[in-house]
Amino acid sequence: MASGCEGKSSWPELVGVQGTVAEATIERENPLVNAVIVPEGSSVILDFRCDRVWVWVDKNGLVDKVPKIG
Repeated sequence: MASGCEGKSSWPELVGVQGTVAEATIERENPLVNAVIVPEGSSVILDFRCDRVWVWVDKNGLVDKVPKIG
């Protein structure tokens, strides 16, 4: 559990899968979060939120970092 957040908080098994598939999987496995696909190299807000998961994808749309709550 990440910093008191509820439900599943990390998805290492999704590295290498299509970003849209990862997004749907994350939101299904933890309905309390909103998964947001982010292309590598993009800037994101750095505040920590229990209801958000950044899904970092490479130029092919594949997840390239472990998605986790934050």
